[in-house]
Amino acid sequence: MRIFTQDELHQYDGKEGRPAYVAFQGKVYDVSASFLWRSGKHQALHQAGKDLTEALKDAPHGEDLLFEFPVVGEFRT
Repeated sequence: MRIFTQDELHQYDGKEGRPAYVAFQGKVYDVSASFLWRSGKHQALHQAGKDLTEALKDAPHGEDLLFEFPVVGEFRT
């Protein structure tokens, strides 16, 4: 499985046709297919290409929503 660093993950920001990837608890998820991540933004609060582990603690939904998306790698800081 591919290992993503912060710099590599940042390239997958969902802008200009690039895939939208987010990290959560050491895994990288491809959220590109979700209409909620259009243009790499989610609810105008979160940007793709980032680690959302801390941000999900305050989300109105649980982490289980991320588990619906394919895992494309591991995230290492």
